[in-house]
Amino acid sequence: MTSRRNLKEQITALLQARDFAGLVALAGLDSRVAPALLQFLYNPRELLQWRAIEGLGHVAEAYPRQVQKLIGRLLWLLNEDSGSFGWGAAAALGEIGRRRIELMAEIIPMFCGFLDEEFSRESMLWGVGRLAEVHPDRLDEVVPRVADLLAQDDPQVRGLAARCLGKAKYRPAVPALRDLLKDERPVGFYNDGEFRHSSVAQMAREALVSLEGPG
Repeated sequence: MTSRRNLKEQITALLQARDFAGLVALAGLDSRVAPALLQFLYNPRELLQWRAIEGLGHVAEAYPRQVQKLIGRLLWLLNEDSGSFGWGAAAALGEIGRRRIELMAEIIPMFCGFLDEEFSRESMLWGVGRLAEVHPDRLDEVVPRVADLLAQDDPQVRGLAARCLGKAKYRPAVPALRDLLKDERPVGFYNDGEFRHSSVAQMAREALVSLEGPG
């Protein structure tokens, strides 16, 4: 069997190449791949963390039982008593749900609590946005709480909340989104394999286009 160190080196190389097909193939050969991906979830400023979150979703899609075993650990990482500061855990829950909704179906109501906690809020907003792209119908309980976050002063929270609401097609948020159109403060987020730069106003505009159409 490949040593743990060599396995991590293989996973790192696959994440650097954003080779999710290769990652899934490796997971089919070695069930340690999914838990090993959790080791990357601790630094939100590292590109590999975000690619590991994506990778976890791909592994969940192909091998749901392997990832199902990790759900409890992800929830524990989001427990304030864990002391582990697993910042990416909330985002990972959303990404797993995007790929395998049945793994998250009973847990989605808990997302509201993670949105209430400052340390997990930004990560959870990203995860909800990913889930909303594919399963907006599963977020009826969550999106009103996301809409409330548009009133937060933090531009990261405002921008990511706007993005979520556009993806979820949540029309009650339209007036609050219009109020953000003059907020040009920067927002950074991960999308399509890279870090992206936008602004609160731009993300609100994009959400409004999604909700109302262009113009």
